[in-house]
Order: sequence, then C-alpha cells, then structure tokens
Amino acid sequence: MFSVGFQTLFYKETLRFWKVATQTVAAPILTAMLYLLIFGHVLEGKLEVYPGVSYTAFLIPGLVMMSVLQNAFANASSSLIQSKITGNLVFILLPPLSHWEIISAYVLASVVRGLVVGAGVFVITAWFAHLSFVAPLWIIVFAVLGAAILGTMGVIAGIWAEKFDQLAMFQNFLIMPATFLAGVFYSIHSLPPFWLAVSHFNPFFYMIDGFRHGFFGQSDISPWTSLAVVSAFFVVLSVIAVNLLRRGYNLRH
Repeated sequence: MFSVGFQTLFYKETLRFWKVATQTVAAPILTAMLYLLIFGHVLEGKLEVYPGVSYTAFLIPGLVMMSVLQNAFANASSSLIQSKITGNLVFILLPPLSHWEIISAYVLASVVRGLVVGAGVFVITAWFAHLSFVAPLWIIVFAVLGAAILGTMGVIAGIWAEKFDQLAMFQNFLIMPATFLAGVFYSIHSLPPFWLAVSHFNPFFYMIDGFRHGFFGQSDISPWTSLAVVSAFFVVLSVIAVNLLRRGYNLRH
C-alpha cells in the first residue's frame, strides 16, 4: 500500500525531530506549562467560561491544541526550508515518489510530532484541573485533522519560503496570530460583535472549539459545523500543496 520511498521519507522526518527532542518536544511543553501557570493563576476563580467548568480546565484543551498546531506546522516547514538551503532537497525530488507520497510523508510526520507534543502538554497540565472526556472521538478527530492541516500549511510555507526569515514571517504574522485569536484563552462569545464575527473566519477557531467540545460537551458552535469547515479547509490546502509541488514552485532553479 505504501511504497518504500514513502516509508523511508516518513521515517526520516520522524527521526529528524526525535533526534532533537529537547528542542522539538520538551521546549513546547515547557512553554505551554508557563502559559498555564500565568493565565491559570491570574484568572482562576475570576472567570467561568462554561457552567461548572473552571477556567484552568477550560484553558488546558486550548493549550494542548495550540501546541499540536504550532508544532505540526514547524515540523514540515523547518524541514523543507533546511533541505532547500543545504541543497539536499534534490534527493527527495529525484526518487520515483508521487507528489501525494511526498506531501503525505511530511504531513504524517508533522501529525506525529504534533500529537506527541500535545500528549506531553496534556500529561503535564492535567494535574492542575479535573478534566472530563465527554466525547473522546471528537478529541481524536480534531487533534489529528488539525495537525494534518498545519502540517500541510507547513509544506506550503516551506515550498514558498526561500530563506529562514521568510518562514519566520509566515509563522509570526499568520500562524501565531491565528492561533492566539482562535479562542485558546477565551470564549469568542466574550468578544465585541465585530471581533466575534471576525473569529468565525478563522479556521483555527473551529479546530480548537471542536477539540474542546470533546472534553466538556460544550462549545461555542456545533462540532459538526467545525468538522465541516476544518475538513473543507484541509482539502483546499492539500490541493494547493500538491499543485505547488507538481509545478516545482521555488524548488527547481
């Protein structure tokens, strides 16, 4: 079913981040822990987003999903830009791998890294609040789909960028703001009408809101609506990534 080339590329991408796990896994877990300690300490007991759910409990799924998304993006994008700059990308483009196999290997490795970091964040932060698992299937679906989407975005960014500062611009001006403004630290219904409307155009919001629904059975919108939006977004990004790779955009000079 999967070619040897696909398996080799997937193994290489997984091994790449695991070899430096202190940087790629431990550091994001520490960052999420700091967010929890700061925001949880300041707002615990002062804010209740959902009835019967403490703010710390509300915050934990958001931090877990934020970690999953950001690290899935970082895995594919950093790998591609490093390969382009060092000149070894040719060894990935020359073998008889289809465009779908190349992208799938990068995205699947990104999903693995995102889920590993997310699981680590959850294990560390779950001690600070009581969490329920009302609908665990929703948790799995949105975690995997969200990581796949950001992995695909990482592929697109890695293809587009020609140097590290361009990649940093993509991450700092798109991924980071979209993640922070997606309801990680708050419910969008606490926003003024204008920003409430704007939030509905942010696909990251649907990933985080659907993921959080799996824990509490409560969310800002229906998880089915979130699933439809997220799935459509994934399909669009996948088509874009494959077309860029097929055209050799910024890959063949």
